[in-house]
Amino acid sequence: MQQDSRIASLALRGHQAASGVFRAALASGRLPHAWLITGAPGIGKATFAFRLARAVLGGEDPSSPEGRRISAATHADLLVVQRSYDEKRQRYRGEIVADDVRPITAFLHRTAAEGGWRVVIIDGAEWLNRSAANALLKILEEPPPKAVLLLTSSAPGRLLPTIRSRCRRLELAPLSTEDVRHIVRQLAPDIAEDELQRSVAGAHGAVGRALALLADEGGRMAALVEKILSGVSVGQSYDIAETVLRKEDGFNLFFSLLSDTLQECARTAARKGAAEAARFAQAWEAIMRLQSETERFNLDKQETLLEAMTIASKA
Repeated sequence: MQQDSRIASLALRGHQAASGVFRAALASGRLPHAWLITGAPGIGKATFAFRLARAVLGGEDPSSPEGRRISAATHADLLVVQRSYDEKRQRYRGEIVADDVRPITAFLHRTAAEGGWRVVIIDGAEWLNRSAANALLKILEEPPPKAVLLLTSSAPGRLLPTIRSRCRRLELAPLSTEDVRHIVRQLAPDIAEDELQRSVAGAHGAVGRALALLADEGGRMAALVEKILSGVSVGQSYDIAETVLRKEDGFNLFFSLLSDTLQECARTAARKGAAEAARFAQAWEAIMRLQSETERFNLDKQETLLEAMTIASKA
């Protein structure tokens, strides 16, 4: 995975508390060999993992030769694992498979190219299938010295409990409105002020969500998601599906906004102690599985949208 160099440098704002925990462990000489970085989608987990990799590999300055190689994932002592990209279908595959994980063993057991640590980033660990998860578990059970694995996940509950138990957890809190605004403005300098305000207001502290809202010109897709959660008829569902599929990349944008909204609903309900939190979480899980299977098996997108709307409207 190649980090966008603009995001890699700009998104160093925020998450100081979590960064401090990791740096204290590194300075103590007793760095845990595996870390699970969790938080809402788009909150910057992958960018944060690269920040930690820089701390370990001596590339703190993103503009330095080491920093640039880490940002580009070309550093000899850094290995990045994520869902592979299907060039033919122009989308990410629906899961991380065992073949994606197997190179980690050889990487961790060779001598560090630059004489220090070796770092593995597994971005989106919730996408590990059963075989890949078991392969990773074997690595976590017998970690070599001077090696650290950084797992990111928006849905840590989908990971094997035995994987979670072998990782030190770092949960990223939402960024401040000021930080989100600053980063989005830097990434999209030409955006109109009203669109910037709209995206930041609906971001819930996550830059990725703000950028998704910017892609949703005028907030039309977000309005459809809110309408679905309020309940829609069969006829309205078909109309919404047609609207989504007419927009370029509308399918992925719709699922991104629906996923984020359901997760935010679940977190809000959980903070209030409301029983609805479990329903929102279950709806999110079912919809993510539905999207993954559609991508993996090339299923009919209209049928997938209709089923997703049925699930969401009952949450």
